[in-house]
Parts: sequence; C-alpha cells; structure tokens
Amino acid sequence: MKSYQTDSINNLHKISVAPMMDCTDKHFRMIMRKISSRALLYTEMIVAQSLIYTKNKEKFLNYNSEEHPLSIQFGGDNPQILKEAAKLAQDWGYDEINFNVGCPSPRVCSGNFGASLMKNPTKVAKCIESLKSNCSLPVTIKHRIGVDQEDSFDKLNNFVKEVANAGADRFTVHARKAILKGLNPKQNRTIPPLKYEIVKKLKQMNPDLLIEVNGGFTNIYQCIKALNEFDGVMVGRSAYKYPLIWSEIDQIIYKDNKKIKKASEIIFSLIPYIENHLKNEGETWDICKHLINLVQNIPKAKIWRNNISSRSIKKELSIDYLIKMTSELKEMGF
Repeated sequence: MKSYQTDSINNLHKISVAPMMDCTDKHFRMIMRKISSRALLYTEMIVAQSLIYTKNKEKFLNYNSEEHPLSIQFGGDNPQILKEAAKLAQDWGYDEINFNVGCPSPRVCSGNFGASLMKNPTKVAKCIESLKSNCSLPVTIKHRIGVDQEDSFDKLNNFVKEVANAGADRFTVHARKAILKGLNPKQNRTIPPLKYEIVKKLKQMNPDLLIEVNGGFTNIYQCIKALNEFDGVMVGRSAYKYPLIWSEIDQIIYKDNKKIKKASEIIFSLIPYIENHLKNEGETWDICKHLINLVQNIPKAKIWRNNISSRSIKKELSIDYLIKMTSELKEMGF
C-alpha cells in the first residue's frame, strides 16, 4: 500500500478537509480525491472504544486505496484503548492519526471526550503519549480555542504546550470556542465568533509547532492568505456542500500542472466505483447523497439534483440513467 509518510508533514498537508460526522465517509472522500490528489482527507470521528470492542472492525477501518493521504480521527479518553486503536490504524495503512478534542456534541462530551477534554490537558497529554507509543504514524490533535468560560489565551497556550511536550505532531485549531451548555453542535459551528487572531498569537508564541487553522474558510483565496501565517488550513462544510469550489487546490496550493476536472468528468470517473458498490450490495444513495453537491451554479442544477436524488432514494436510479444525465451536463460544458 502506498505510503505518504516519507513526505514532510508540513509540506504535504497545506490544505485538509475536516472530519465531519455523517459527511466524510469513504464515498465522499473518493469524490473529494477526484477533485484534489493532494489535500489531506479525514475519516469521520471513530470512537476508539467502539472500534476495540466490535467484531466488525472493517466497518470502521476500511477505505479505498485511492484515498491517501488519509488521516483517521479517534475520539476517546482511555489511554490503553487508544493505544490499541493506534496499532490498528497503523496496521490498516492510515497515514496519520488525529485525536478529537473539539467535538461539542453532548453525546460525545457525556462520555468525557471531545471538546470537554480541553479542560483536562494532562489527560489529553496522556492520550497523545499512548497513541504515539504503539505506532510510528504522525499523531495530531484537533481542538478549539477554549471551552465555556475556560477560554483565556493562557489556558489555551498552556494546553498546547503540555500536549506538544507529549509529542503531538500538529495542532489543528478551530478558531471558535465550544459552548457545551446551551448550544447544539450545529450552533457551535456558527454562533461562537471566529477569533483567528487568537490562533495567530498561538503560532507566534509557539513558532516551532505546526499549527493549522480551521473555521469559516469558504474559498481557496482565503486559504492562501491564511497560509502566510499558519502551517495549514482545514476546510469543512464548504468543501462538503460546494466541493467544486475547491477544484484548484492542486494547481494553486501545490503548483501541480494538471487540468481541472468538470462535474461531468468527475461523475463519469466514478461510474466504475458506483457499479462496484452496487455489486457489493450497496445502494446508489450511499454515493449520490454526496455526488449531487457537484452540480451547483449551472442551469437547472436543482432539477438535475432532484432527479438523481428522488430516483436514488427510491432505489430506481440505474447506471444508464446516471450516464444519460451526466452526458447532458457534459453537453452544456459542465
């Protein structure tokens, strides 16, 4: 299996696509990989305890070989369980492990992990040490700038320093704090204000650490500007909802001299993948729920998406019909 670990973690991952629950499954990642061969992709968060105790580890760990470079994100707070999960991640061929200390979900926080862990940097440090002790992969961390009223810069800086001493290889900082009481996860993505200046100060105070910024990026030109101050930029909902906005990542960020793909070209290239998924008793909607987001800002785009969605949900979408509809996109120049 191809390894990306010989590349500098700094140079390779200037742009990444955030782990998002119910979004960044292997089908979405295949679509995103057609758009960029270089951006770092993430799994959805996997609860380490669930992974260790399930008999069906493939359900959590399997991916398509084309998805590299690929980071697996774990949630948890038990160092021993995380240690076992790290070994599985390496054995399965992932390129990196990311530890989630940013998710504000009440279900996650009630298990004492996710964003609530920011209140206990010593425990987080032990988790990072444990992950690193059982694999040779880079181990990174994703977190917020603070939690509830514990949002002073000193607390954030002390958190990062303690976790860095434990061996974390990169810090992905969502430039919002998490409000665990009173806001749901969706509200936590928009209501707490973005404070890029806090992340900028963190980088200035810790110039030797790799610090990636996350939160609110909606186009590649914002990312280029941010890369003047940070080591990387993580994009989230914008990449999921409007994937083709990010079609120039390889050309602009990585200076790759290759043609930008249109929506029809990407969909045509996915036909064998969809056919194979159907042969393995999958359903078209597993893929089409992501694929329809490729068709935006073109004449009758909503009609196209509705046609594909309704047939797919009813299990009536044939490959021939998808090819026909995609050919119409191509004829229009999209």
